[in-house]
Amino acid sequence: MKAVRLEAVGSIALREVDKPDIGPDELLVRIEACGVCGTDRHLFHGEFPCTPPVTPGHEFSGIVEAIGKSVSGFAVGDRVTGDPNIACGRCAHCHAGRVNLCSNLRAIGIHRDGGFAEYLALPQKQAFVLPADLDPIHGAFCEPLGCCLHGVDLAEIKPGGTVVVLGGGVIGLLTVQLARLAGATTIILSTRQASRRALAREFGATTTVDPTAADVIDAIAGPTGLAPGGVDVVFECAGVRETVEQSMRLARAGGTVIIVGVTPQGMKVEFEPFDLLFRELKVLGSFLNPYTHRRAAELIASGAIEIDRLISRQVPLEEAAAVIANPPAPGEVKVLVVPQPG
Repeated sequence: MKAVRLEAVGSIALREVDKPDIGPDELLVRIEACGVCGTDRHLFHGEFPCTPPVTPGHEFSGIVEAIGKSVSGFAVGDRVTGDPNIACGRCAHCHAGRVNLCSNLRAIGIHRDGGFAEYLALPQKQAFVLPADLDPIHGAFCEPLGCCLHGVDLAEIKPGGTVVVLGGGVIGLLTVQLARLAGATTIILSTRQASRRALAREFGATTTVDPTAADVIDAIAGPTGLAPGGVDVVFECAGVRETVEQSMRLARAGGTVIIVGVTPQGMKVEFEPFDLLFRELKVLGSFLNPYTHRRAAELIASGAIEIDRLISRQVPLEEAAAVIANPPAPGEVKVLVVPQPG
């Protein structure tokens, strides 16, 4: 079968490899769609730890083509999505229910072969059945939506609350939608690209800010800004130094900052500890998608989350390596790799 292989930092190519053998508790899944994530680009550049050679791709859905002898609750022909994050179930974090912090965490597409391939071996405990009539490409959004759900859970948005989202990529635009569903009545998105600002307004943002045209801090939290004094919750969804530093200055006194965006490993930012103390800010990292994958699948199946307008383009496996190795195109939100387009 064909698979995209990350062979070393900075080296990625389409290869012919053996179809995976499945264990007794695994499903053989024919991949219908797999999303390109910013993390995949971090892997390529050596900015996120992984174990090459490996097939990346952790946002996937597909059709079950075979099941292991110990599998129950799944059948050949089921459409499934997969939670890529495999916790050990034995360490102290797992016993405490903090599976995303597992000491022995292994991830599909990072430590074991993922979805940029024609087939994938998926442990049954990581698999979730999707409606048979769901658009196949929609299932690939369960993983990023699950990560956003975890951030929104941590934020504890109150109905009538005020929210800022920094970054207009897929994570930021999904977070805008979730903030709306959570009852926030002021939702401000800051991003450089006009097309993403327009999408955010269609998805529920009450207003948007162009950080190239105005000082973000003044425009939002300044005395004459959109939310004088700051907002209840800030979601940092861009994963860059500038927005991480902005996030702590946009929260009101007593507010909450949720760091969702993945920054390159080793990157440093500046903040003022006295400011965090004096304004009693809560700054939380939101890592992965603990216990949210099923909720994400159900939200997508319900139609409550807009998916189609997040898809910038679909490409075959033959183009996936180039997409991962290069920066996103201007205005691009999500590229889906479709190994076997219908």
